[in-house]
Amino acid sequence: MTCRQLGGPCDLGHRGESADDVIKAQDQHLKDAVAAGDASHEPANADMRGRWKHPKKSLGWYMDSKKAFAALPDDPA
Repeated sequence: MTCRQLGGPCDLGHRGESADDVIKAQDQHLKDAVAAGDASHEPANADMRGRWKHPKKSLGWYMDSKKAFAALPDDPA
């Protein structure tokens, strides 16, 4: 899945065995991008931090992300 598919501004791809792996990679990507001074990632980073602080409230985003991951074709590589 890409950063954009997970609510971010770019097309950097994330890979993982599970949706949770991909979500964690996105979380780290957003933190790293903002720390490097990339202002375009700041809104998505703030959204991500907010989701981790209020997991019950953000369950819809989480379930949508898991469904999107499950709908992706298997990656043979």
